[in-house]
Amino acid sequence: MTMRDGTTSAADTVSVAIVGAGFAGLAIANELLRAGISDFVILEKAEGAGGVWRENTYPGAACDVPSPYYSFSYAPKPDWARRYAGQAQIASYLTDIASAPDLRNRIRYDVEVTAARFEESEGLWVLRTADGGAIRARVFVPATGQLSRPAMPDIAGHERFEGVAFHSAQWRHDCDLRGRRVAVIGTGASAIQFVPRIRPQVAQLTLFQRSAPYILPKPDGEYRSIHHSAFRRLPLLQKLERGLWWTLGEVWTLGITGNRRISAAVEAAARWQLRRQVASPALRQKLTPDYPIGCKRVLFANDYYPALAEPNVEVVTERVTEITAGGIRTADGVEHAVDVIIYGTGFATQEFLGPITVCGRAGRELRAAWAEGARAHLGMTVPEFPNMFVMYGPNTNLGTGSIIYMLERQARYIRQAVEVVVRSPGAVVEIRAEVEQRYDDEIQRRLAGSAWAGCVSWYKSASGRISSNWPGLVSEYARRTATFSLADFHTTAVSRESDSATAS
Repeated sequence: MTMRDGTTSAADTVSVAIVGAGFAGLAIANELLRAGISDFVILEKAEGAGGVWRENTYPGAACDVPSPYYSFSYAPKPDWARRYAGQAQIASYLTDIASAPDLRNRIRYDVEVTAARFEESEGLWVLRTADGGAIRARVFVPATGQLSRPAMPDIAGHERFEGVAFHSAQWRHDCDLRGRRVAVIGTGASAIQFVPRIRPQVAQLTLFQRSAPYILPKPDGEYRSIHHSAFRRLPLLQKLERGLWWTLGEVWTLGITGNRRISAAVEAAARWQLRRQVASPALRQKLTPDYPIGCKRVLFANDYYPALAEPNVEVVTERVTEITAGGIRTADGVEHAVDVIIYGTGFATQEFLGPITVCGRAGRELRAAWAEGARAHLGMTVPEFPNMFVMYGPNTNLGTGSIIYMLERQARYIRQAVEVVVRSPGAVVEIRAEVEQRYDDEIQRRLAGSAWAGCVSWYKSASGRISSNWPGLVSEYARRTATFSLADFHTTAVSRESDSATAS
């Protein structure tokens, strides 16, 4: 494997192998370093750190969580350009984190992990890479995220289209949209950001909407030099803003999970924005959601509705049935002529470890274990997959708040597990099946009473199981992950010299 500094490494053995150098991978790496654990490696398939913030470069790409909260608590950034930072600045922030002296030499770029197998006789994970290399690790930490692999809809005839077509996460910057007829399929978080940006350039923009999102006003604003100076001199100010957004996220979570007064207030704010920004009754009807608020991701924007009201924009709610050589045909038989198709269709949210083939005890494949939907104790540990801890795993996504907060708590938990393993040569820990089952039963029961149960969304697997979201407050998750409880795990001591093991 080639390292950033040009040196190479053979099939060596480390205490911890982390896959992915986005927020999740960097979170666990920094947690290990702060605990004095330096025997780890991060394997990153791209040429740089940043994850989705490196890959998503579409016009208007930005975070919908305020920057003081969407950043590591131990690495505040006093000079954010805006309250809701754009893609370039977030990517730069992550590059800076990854470039820290203690971390940069532990990241191997351009190394794609294709398979990971637990070798029971040795108590080690063996990771295989696309270049034919291998690395052995006592602890395996997949940190590939939930929103990293673009999802393309299976629409008949897409291969016949003679124009340019691409996914928003793979933006074609070489495609000049000026004066073109552009179709956008999908109305998710990416589309509401790039549609207002490209609308002034195009001759005609046709937006194909399957379901209308709830959209709230975005309390964005520019941070000027006076703010930057104040944040540097008085760090408590930025902590207070972070705390404010944390509190608002907790309150809104109560609305999603059953408090009708809160959800009604948030829905009223969304409908007020729609009435205020869209004068046409016909267009307003198209843009009115027909499902309970919170069931799908609630979005934030100030310029999306005004863009749709412009004369060169048409919102089509008829179902797309076919893509032709020159356009898109809908269920009413109308063919919409277009030159460019942009898919704003989100990500493969149920493929938690993506294309990596992961095999645990007795060669059991993780895909088979998760055939009915992904599940893991505390979102991190899976029976029959010892010494494996998933960052940003099943049921750890949030309907509101900052995933960075969750990642820091997961990193703390995993660090404690790593400490158990590294101080006991040959130690193997595996979550007890009955512990994971009790936890999963509780989580699914609580999710069944939440707003997320009320419609079809990317939060659910094909079986209808809600596999993505955490059903409670982030403060609850912080409490439940504060201490790694060895009593929840089977423990095994493997002796590599004799290939024997003792279990408890």
